[in-house]
Amino acid sequence: MRWTECISDAITFIEDNIAEEITVEDIAKEVHLSPFYFQKGFAMLCDFTVSDYIRNRRLALAGSEIAATEAKIIDVAVKYGYDSPDSFTKAFTRFHGCTPTAVRKDGASIKSFAPISVKFTLEGGYSMDYKIIEKEAFTVVGLQRTFKYDEAMTEVPKLWSEFHQMAQGKAICPMYGINADEFMEGNEFEYTIADNYDASKEIPDDFTIKVIPKFTWAVFTCKGKMPDVMQKVNKQIYSEWLPNCKEYEIAAGYCIEMYEDPTEYPNGVQDENYYSEIWIPVKRK
Repeated sequence: MRWTECISDAITFIEDNIAEEITVEDIAKEVHLSPFYFQKGFAMLCDFTVSDYIRNRRLALAGSEIAATEAKIIDVAVKYGYDSPDSFTKAFTRFHGCTPTAVRKDGASIKSFAPISVKFTLEGGYSMDYKIIEKEAFTVVGLQRTFKYDEAMTEVPKLWSEFHQMAQGKAICPMYGINADEFMEGNEFEYTIADNYDASKEIPDDFTIKVIPKFTWAVFTCKGKMPDVMQKVNKQIYSEWLPNCKEYEIAAGYCIEMYEDPTEYPNGVQDENYYSEIWIPVKRK
């Protein structure tokens, strides 16, 4: 299935069930993709997570309903998935910039958030540098945390900041950023800032030793300033390369970012020639 069809079918399913209890797993099943693949692709192409999209749509609809009807605010809150007035008011105020009561009594303005509209465009002719390699299992060591997918955009950068502030962070070179969701079925993934494991070196208490299984990897070249270049290539992988690749499909819930030592470049990771890679495990169709 092409991503235009996948996103379109997912949006239709969400809109048809917007007031129901729906999960990422439900939506991924509807469009015949693993939750891992669907969530990464949706976020890359739409610039926000599935959960953020559903939450924004519900709050937009709740605002319209409060402004245009006499429905009780608590009933609207429950309808769109909030089990307490306080939690609804906080979420509503963050989104609309005013309380539900202000909308009802004072006619305060509300925000709209329209459903995603998928349009056909002529694309292609893109250029991506990549190679297919066989790599035996290898062992890494680093700082690891578990995140929910809808927290990833804010929480993973915080982990990098934590790493750089730790004294233990100087014990390893942060060569990899490893995203792992082995069974591609959940709403959580492990993210590890890691280096190759060296048994001769002492491992800090806070660090984890992790074995990356043997895979065939599609390795994509990223050359330019971070994080823009890696975000651009990531988007191309999910919107162009994977949907159009006739030989390979994603094999497992791993995605590895490989970084060269920034001290080797005059402007570090902001150097226009800075080199990094994205590794995706693949298998023949």
